[in-house]
Amino acid sequence: MDIKIPEKAHLLEALKQKKFNVPDFIYVPADDFKTENFTVLKAFLARHQESFKVIARSAHPMERFYKGGTFDSLETYADVAGIVYARKRMIKFAGTTKRLSIRRQQHFSNIPALDPEKMGVVVMPFVNGSNVMAKKIWDHWEFGYCRDRLHKVQSEPYITKTPHDRKLLKLSHKIQDCLGFPCEIEYIVSEDGTIHVVQAKDISDIEILEQKENQRSIRLEGLRRIRVRRNYRERPVYVMDTKAFYIQIISMCEDYVCLSGDKKPELEAILDTIKQYEETLERFALQHQRFCVLGLHIQEPEELYQIANHYLDDIPEVQQRLSQALHNNIYKIDNFLSEADTLITKNQFRINLCGHDAYGIDTVRNPLWSVYWNADRNEEIVRMFRKLGFKTGDTVGIDIDNKGVPTVYRL
Repeated sequence: MDIKIPEKAHLLEALKQKKFNVPDFIYVPADDFKTENFTVLKAFLARHQESFKVIARSAHPMERFYKGGTFDSLETYADVAGIVYARKRMIKFAGTTKRLSIRRQQHFSNIPALDPEKMGVVVMPFVNGSNVMAKKIWDHWEFGYCRDRLHKVQSEPYITKTPHDRKLLKLSHKIQDCLGFPCEIEYIVSEDGTIHVVQAKDISDIEILEQKENQRSIRLEGLRRIRVRRNYRERPVYVMDTKAFYIQIISMCEDYVCLSGDKKPELEAILDTIKQYEETLERFALQHQRFCVLGLHIQEPEELYQIANHYLDDIPEVQQRLSQALHNNIYKIDNFLSEADTLITKNQFRINLCGHDAYGIDTVRNPLWSVYWNADRNEEIVRMFRKLGFKTGDTVGIDIDNKGVPTVYRL
């Protein structure tokens, strides 16, 4: 039976055939996992017995339609059991952690639904080093650096037009010329400076605003203006207040213990309140392709979390169900936050950027913004947001002045 080779494996094989420094790898299709046909995989792993672990990269036949980072790459043990485990985790994440991201892409980009069980895997030896991503943006190359495994003290992800080694620029030119289309290239630079090509993605169908604006513009000689906008963004906003949410849950628990008869709430009513909160998050995320989260209180307050998780300890079977629902709720909130491209909150919280989130092709038009206030002004700032009446569904404007100081407006 013909097996459709995913883009990730196909492009790596093309680069390997052209003698680029691609680590040895193998593509294991979903059918091999279904039939437990691991003969070729075992032979591959036998060639790399010196590797304590390997990288298992997602390789779904439809993955090319989704933005980079939607599916997972996992470090795992260099044996069949490790690869099987990694694939199961990828499939599980597609239905849990990444479920909202997948649904949003299908909804806003008209991408057909996919079957996670058709997930294949690209396996390659683990290479210890720095992750670098390269792509050509209109008339210049940019290089994104992050996830440096070589140093104890690490810097934030950053983008530069000047790579640490000029060989990266020449190599990127050669790879794109070889493939014949614009591409996003991922490298691992090992401790000895060796550059390994570990992934390439076709980005020829992704529109880049800078290029489109250039095609529609005429350069003139000067201007006169009164209002100057240097950096500006408008977004629909979701106002997140987990403190109020937990107070509501605790209040319902108190009624559950203290009231009787018709006034006593059912446990299902408490669980439904949690479920409705999660449905509100998902509904908002599916209504707005780009959105902002204003975090008055993002992380569940420790003391309230403990109260909610122990209020019904005298009824263990009831408390267990409530605690499980609250535990799952934390992950639902995290999944929702990971879909926002703008976060406004105190500086103890920020969007945790991986390579694709920091400088992937999908961030060219819509980079992630984390706008913050200092924690010592938290009560004052939250009080001001409440006084100005910020609420879910409003549109906020964020204006950044020439000193990099943001101002948030309720429009």
